[in-house]
Amino acid sequence: MEKEVRVRFAPSPTGPFHIGGARSALFNYLLAKKSKGKLILRIEDTDLERSSRESEENIKAALRWLGLDWDEGIDVGGPHAPYRQTERLELYRQYAQQLLAAGQAYYCYCTDEELEAERQSLLKEGKMPRYMGRCRDLSPEQQAAFESEGRKPTIRFRVPEHQEIAVRDLVRGTVVFDSDNIGDFVIMKSDGLPTYNFAVVIDDHAMNITHVIRAEEHLSNTPRQCLIYDALNFPQPVFGHISLILGKDHTKMSKRHGATSVDQYRRLGYLPEAIVNFLALLGWAPPGEQEIFSKDELIAAFSMDRVAKNPAVFDLDKLNWIDQHYIRRLSVEEFYELAKPHLREKGYITGRETGKELEWLQRVTATAQEHVAYGAQIPAAVSLYFEDEFPLEDEEAKAVLCDPAVPAVMENFLRELAKAEPEDAPSVKAVFKTVQKATGLKGKAVFMPVRVALTGKQHGPELAAIIPLLGEKRCRKRIEASLAKAGVKVNF
Repeated sequence: MEKEVRVRFAPSPTGPFHIGGARSALFNYLLAKKSKGKLILRIEDTDLERSSRESEENIKAALRWLGLDWDEGIDVGGPHAPYRQTERLELYRQYAQQLLAAGQAYYCYCTDEELEAERQSLLKEGKMPRYMGRCRDLSPEQQAAFESEGRKPTIRFRVPEHQEIAVRDLVRGTVVFDSDNIGDFVIMKSDGLPTYNFAVVIDDHAMNITHVIRAEEHLSNTPRQCLIYDALNFPQPVFGHISLILGKDHTKMSKRHGATSVDQYRRLGYLPEAIVNFLALLGWAPPGEQEIFSKDELIAAFSMDRVAKNPAVFDLDKLNWIDQHYIRRLSVEEFYELAKPHLREKGYITGRETGKELEWLQRVTATAQEHVAYGAQIPAAVSLYFEDEFPLEDEEAKAVLCDPAVPAVMENFLRELAKAEPEDAPSVKAVFKTVQKATGLKGKAVFMPVRVALTGKQHGPELAAIIPLLGEKRCRKRIEASLAKAGVKVNF
């Protein structure tokens, strides 16, 4: 019987949930679903100074928002609880004692100052900094002397010498490391907490993890972990190290490239389906030309053998294009729900509107649906419906209103508007047709002054959409104010 695929996502709750972490979580999720396996969410919180429950909640909320539910782990529970490392300390101590008893680990009494001096000495000699084994073979008397000084020891793993460590990686093939370049590394700190490389092996084994899919920066940790697997006679999982995410300038993604946390994208009004679709394409090449994928389609198409080893480039324009695609699929009601927090923040709505007022707001926001890439762009796209006070954008716009034919255009336009009170595009077009006939003017000579008077600009949404939403009274008020700004006197 084939072994059940079990993958894990094991973040450290030390700050906002990075978009790169979300990509790692997604690849693990897709592999689990494709293989009909399990995804485990484990929290690696042994960095006590930087870890916080607030960050942990941020991670869980982000994963749920993206629709990446887990089968075991924090909140969900499961047969391998607890799933928070600080609640598993006794287990790490037991295995550390096992390695000590077998002579595969030892107590190290070196101070931070001594270690730093050794590091600087190696750097001066042009050598790779590593622990040189000062405490490797201490006698019981030497240990007792150090302890009498009040030194609290760490526990170091005894790295075998002159050994090749081959890591078989789903993305990078076989990567070989030389044990002589590693140096004996700490597995338990002097405060009794495990280091990352030790705890992760114990947890992955205890939780029957079959595949470890994580970011490329962990590749250098993997030989240390392989040594611990072998020392404890644990079977090794299958590794897969996915590429870094770079900005468009091909440097490591940072704040200068834009938002870096999942929560920032949520607050900017991106849709979770679009983020998932975009992240899947960062380092994974689908078979064929398709770029828009539902989650089910991603699960069906995903495979680790199509994950590239080259860095993925975070292209914000591509994300905006994908998000715009999903935005255009929304119903009028769904698009308004996306717009609500952004309109409320701008002060345009309270969010408690009902009846005719709500219906008007939904019609207003719908005018932006084809033109925005994410939710935070909506207020600017619909501002003309909420702000009756506006400047004429430039001298060219002012000149449009100063044309000698404008008074006749406006007089006829407002008269026909009051008579018709148009509620849709065809009735607006009928008003303009009547104005053209009455003034003997064609197209732009009628439309442009009305547009500038109503919006202050020469370009924007169709007048046939704007006018019914503003209504006759607001149109009249705006036209009068704009003409006054341009110094045009009209007696209506």
